[in-house]
Amino acid sequence: MTRAERYRAAGVDLDAAEQAKRRIAESVASTRTALARGVVGAFGGMIRLPEGFEHPVLVMSTDGVGTKVLVAIRAGRHDTVGEDLVNHSVNDILVHGATPLAFLDYLAVAGVSTDTIAALVEGVARGCREHDMTLTGGETAQLPDLYQPGHYDLAGTIVGVVEEGRALHGDAVRVGDVLVGYASSGLHTNGYTLARRVLFEELGLDVDGMVPGLGVAVGDELLKVHRSYWRSIAPVLGRVRALAHITGGGIPGNLGRSLPDGCAAEIERTSWEVPGIFRVLEEAGKVSPEEMFEVFNMGLGMVAVVAAADEQAVRQAARDAGVDSWVVGRVVGGSGVRVV
Repeated sequence: MTRAERYRAAGVDLDAAEQAKRRIAESVASTRTALARGVVGAFGGMIRLPEGFEHPVLVMSTDGVGTKVLVAIRAGRHDTVGEDLVNHSVNDILVHGATPLAFLDYLAVAGVSTDTIAALVEGVARGCREHDMTLTGGETAQLPDLYQPGHYDLAGTIVGVVEEGRALHGDAVRVGDVLVGYASSGLHTNGYTLARRVLFEELGLDVDGMVPGLGVAVGDELLKVHRSYWRSIAPVLGRVRALAHITGGGIPGNLGRSLPDGCAAEIERTSWEVPGIFRVLEEAGKVSPEEMFEVFNMGLGMVAVVAAADEQAVRQAARDAGVDSWVVGRVVGGSGVRVV
């Protein structure tokens, strides 16, 4: 038995892994910007800091896409969750006013085809190109003893940069400021454990079934790409006092992280249009409104805190980027986040 045959018998296909590496290298090379240094395939990725910063601060974040990958596996559609991962990460550092510079991905697989691996990384590369960001490298690990055959997990790390004096920490927020909510593209990358239970188990649907009342297939709805707010907000970052990326924990669990002591957020739940998928999940799953707001983004993927005088300019930037926005509340005295 050859070395390759021994590994294949143990669940690791070395030949397929080499083929995947070649396709991944092509995807990585397509993202290189003028700041990229070193060579593709090296042990570490290299990126230069852009010029024009007096006191540059690196902003870093690591995240995954959770059980959304189970929907991708069930649908046999793997070219979107990589883009989800990048956009989610860009939003996380955008909260601090950072410009994305570099990205690294981590893919753990078991019995996954070369085409699937390539599609996953191609999605990551597409997200990087959309943000002029270099995919500096990553890791693809075959772990048949840890994952079920055909399953995988996907995570990534982003590196951005911000001028130290312009970083957003929430300390500029004042009572009387306006809360601007930005439309999400759907569930984004949170709440999929509950959503899968409601749609697949309680309603008995599959990815090719239609979501009741929406006229869209379950797979299409659940695999909508997590929206990036970079182009909506970057042009007006100087007018923004704080940002909150609405991910796990919903609006109450995330907006409060961006408010200083003495400031609370009052959200008016009727001030924006909640997408139909959330109504379906609430009704079919018999989920309380309180739990819905704790688990899902409820149609708001990002919330900006701005001075009242800057609201129109901030919302115009969103319109210019093709993203709907609403005034969804205000900053009041106190603590916490209230949805009224």
